[in-house]
Amino acid sequence: MIATIEQEIVHRKAWMSKEEMGDMVSISGSAPGGVAVNSAAFIGYRLGGWLGAIAAVIAITLPTFLIVFLLSALSAMFKDNMKVAAALKGIHAAVVALIMVAAVKMWKSSVLDTATLVITILTVTLLLLTGIHSLYLILGGPLAGILIVYMKKKCGLTVQTEKGQGEPERELHFPEYYI
Repeated sequence: MIATIEQEIVHRKAWMSKEEMGDMVSISGSAPGGVAVNSAAFIGYRLGGWLGAIAAVIAITLPTFLIVFLLSALSAMFKDNMKVAAALKGIHAAVVALIMVAAVKMWKSSVLDTATLVITILTVTLLLLTGIHSLYLILGGPLAGILIVYMKKKCGLTVQTEKGQGEPERELHFPEYYI
């Protein structure tokens, strides 16, 4: 996705330089939401101010919204069809696999040390075994991270915020065209 955006924005349209594109991807990746939507908002704002950002976000989200809306209407019409039910069962398995791949990628980039491992295990346990709403866990994550960094600094321990450069990283080999 990012390579396609770069090809269009940097090389074909020349709306920004390669360095600016790198900055945009960093900002888009760190902001909440999808990189494509955030990139569209960034580029739209750069080209047309707030109206440009709004137009760009609508332009990138409207096709997906319309497709999901159409599929929802069609699924209601064909909900009793056995072939459609079987196809949806197969799609369900594929979606579970895609979520697992995303979880593994997030694990590799997020679990840095014992503290982040404990937070991850605690969060998953609370999510699965209690009635705590996931929003509270999502909001609690950054707070736990801030608290751990504060406590580590106060105790004179080193704070690791990224994977170490010397660590060997095993790669999972799977196509990324669906992400």
